[in-house]
Amino acid sequence: MTTPESKTIMTFHEKFRQYDLGEGHPFRGDRFVNAMTFFESQGLLSLSEIVLNEPKPASREELLRIHTEDYVDLIFRLARESKPYDIETPVSPEILEAAMLIVGGAIRCGEAVFGREAKRAVSLGGGYHHAGRDYGGGFCLFNDIAILVEYLRANCGVKRFLILDYDVHFGNGTSDIYYRDPNVLYISLHQDPRTIYPGTGFAWQTGENAGEGYNVNVPLPPGTGDSTYFYALNEIFVPLAEEFKPEIIIANGGSDPHFADILGDLSLTVKGFFNISSLIRETADKVCSGKLVLIPGSGYNPKVLPLCWYALVAGVVGLEEINVKDPYNPPEEPPFCRKKVESTIDELKSLLKKKWICLR
Repeated sequence: MTTPESKTIMTFHEKFRQYDLGEGHPFRGDRFVNAMTFFESQGLLSLSEIVLNEPKPASREELLRIHTEDYVDLIFRLARESKPYDIETPVSPEILEAAMLIVGGAIRCGEAVFGREAKRAVSLGGGYHHAGRDYGGGFCLFNDIAILVEYLRANCGVKRFLILDYDVHFGNGTSDIYYRDPNVLYISLHQDPRTIYPGTGFAWQTGENAGEGYNVNVPLPPGTGDSTYFYALNEIFVPLAEEFKPEIIIANGGSDPHFADILGDLSLTVKGFFNISSLIRETADKVCSGKLVLIPGSGYNPKVLPLCWYALVAGVVGLEEINVKDPYNPPEEPPFCRKKVESTIDELKSLLKKKWICLR
C-alpha cells in the first residue's frame, strides 16, 4: 500500500516546453518532453510511489516575495515586446508563461511536502539560480528556488532551509539573495569559477553579517569525477546538514556536471548522479524527516540529459539501482583533482570552523 510517507510528487506541464530560448541556443524546450518520454520508457512514471501533478502558474505576488517590483515589471514588459533580457536570455509571452508554470511547480512541491501529501517532491525543469532579486541572466528569469523558500516561510512556518546546489555553474542569484540570512544554509558544489560562468563562487565567499558561515562554496577543478565529488559531499554537505538540522532540503541542478555536457568541464557519470541523489535523500531522512524537494533542470547535451535526470529522480524515489548507462565511455579523473579538492576542503574548514563544530 502506498502511503503519503512513501510518495514522491512530481510536477510537470506540457507548456514547460515553451521555455525554449531559440534555435542554436543550448537551452531548448524539448528537454522537458524528452525527459518525460525517457522516464516513461524506463517505467519510472508507472511506479506507485510517483504522483504526477500539473502545476498552476505562480502569481505576481509570489514573484514579489523575492524579486523587486521594477524587475518583475521589466520582465513582463520584455515578454509583451518579445525582447531579450540579455544576449543569452530571450523573453517572449510563451517563455514567460512557461516560467510562471515552472515557478508554480516549485511552489506546488513545497505545498505537497508540508501538506503531508508526500515526503518528497520533484520540481521538474526548474533551478533558475542565476536570477537575483533585481536581475536575471544565464538563461534565468525568476529564481524558483528562492520563491519556494519564501512561500514555505510565509505559508508553512518553515524557519531553517538547506539549499544544496550541485549545478556545474555557481548559483550567484540564490547566493546573493541569502548571503546575509542565517536561516538559509546555501551549499554549492560547482566548477572552479575562474573557468566558467558566472565567475563567482569562491571558497572565501562565506556570507556576511548574520549570514557569515552560511554560504558554503566548494569550487571543483575541471575534470572532477564521481569519487572526488562524492568525497566533497561527505566532507561538507553531510556534516553541515546534520549540525544545521534544516526543516527541508532543497537540491537543485540537472545534468550539466556530466562529462559529456557542452557547457561544463566536470566529469560526473549517470551512476554518479544516482549516487548523489540517493545521498541527498538519505541525508534528508536523517535530518528533516525526509522532507526534500529536488529541482532538476540544467543540462546541454540532449543525449545525456534524460538519462541524468532519470538517475536523479530515481535516487530521490529510493530505487536501489538503475540500469541506465552512459552512452560514451567516461574519462579518467586527472590525479590533481582529488589533491586540489582536498586542499579546498581544508581551506573551507579553516574558514568555517568558528561557526561549525563539525568542521573543527
